[in-house]
Amino acid sequence: MTAASEILSQSLTAFAFCWRLERRDGVTIGITTHDRVLDISGLTYHPAPSIAPSAILRGGDGAEEILDVRGALSSNAINEADLDAGRWDGALTLLHLTEWTEPGALWLELARGELGSVSREGGTYSVSLRSGAGAILAQPVVPITSPTCRARLGDAACRIDLRRHQRIAAIIGQVDSTVQCGALEPGVYPFGQLRWLGGANAGLAQAIVDQEGDSLFLAQAPAFAAIEGTHVLLTEGCDKRLASCVSRMPRISGANLICPAWTFSPAIPGVEQ
Repeated sequence: MTAASEILSQSLTAFAFCWRLERRDGVTIGITTHDRVLDISGLTYHPAPSIAPSAILRGGDGAEEILDVRGALSSNAINEADLDAGRWDGALTLLHLTEWTEPGALWLELARGELGSVSREGGTYSVSLRSGAGAILAQPVVPITSPTCRARLGDAACRIDLRRHQRIAAIIGQVDSTVQCGALEPGVYPFGQLRWLGGANAGLAQAIVDQEGDSLFLAQAPAFAAIEGTHVLLTEGCDKRLASCVSRMPRISGANLICPAWTFSPAIPGVEQ
């Protein structure tokens, strides 16, 4: 009989829920419904008794699990500023059941997925868990035809090495959703991304919607005011037109197709086929 079977066969058990939350910037925390600290597999789970899940829905039809994690957001490790800044959006979340007298001996996974966007309700926060399996099953079975490129710049379909199209720059000014950096290459950052490497916004990424000289127009203002000299990682954007693809993609010998996400192989004037 396994340790887990022995625990479940006891007449009296002492169950506790354990949450593991991993942010996209690498920050990982553990919280538990038990009233004492639990150390399991190298991660310390700190007490937060109000985090018991309210509902977990599972079905054989591949429907996504829906999990109310309102209680989990009351943990002191998840503060209001980080929630409002979106640091926890998309965080990988795992919910396990253990027996606190023997932490880890029973380690039953109840749910896993990504946190959706956090919503505020008065003085509290709530968020649902998006199941990874459900999201995969919801994807199209075959590629969808489109007049423009379906790939994202730098992904497996695009094949472009993003390192050639990224640079680190320093902020020299900010007004609302517009930031200024020095000596930017003109016209290459619309539809790109700005990732903050320092300051209060460190780890956050924002979409760039337009560029005018050294000014970058972001989709929304930074969560926290930018300090002059703060470093950011800039990634060039792509408007998904064939001409843009030709200007970036190194020619592949013997291939007519510039990008595999295109649905056709047109002859390109001035480009050897």
